[in-house]
Amino acid sequence: MLVPLHAGRDAAAVADALTPVIAGLPDALHRSLTWDQGWEMRSHERIAVDADCEIYFCDPHSPWQRGSNENTNGLLRQYFPKGTSLAGHTPQDLAGVADELNGRPRKTLGWKTPAEALAEILDRDAAA
Repeated sequence: MLVPLHAGRDAAAVADALTPVIAGLPDALHRSLTWDQGWEMRSHERIAVDADCEIYFCDPHSPWQRGSNENTNGLLRQYFPKGTSLAGHTPQDLAGVADELNGRPRKTLGWKTPAEALAEILDRDAAA
């Protein structure tokens, strides 16, 4: 999921943008969020309470603790090189990129797409 930050990149704007997205996820998907030590999560307590989601922080300079995020960032750089402003991209543009990436098979998922893996999780949760 790509979340546009229309109101800026400070901690309050990030919290305002992330909270409804996280809170809107199915229960099976919004149990926890793992983040690095970035300044944008200074409002993490507010996000945790408002989105009913535990937030964990990786150790500084330890990108291997959030491998899938680092991999996704690398894939996103194919569409948006580092330093690219997303201000000129519509929500539809971002959704299109997310759809392409979620439809791309991943070795780590046994060559399923993220969309297929997500559907399996949601189906399993619905059956429980």
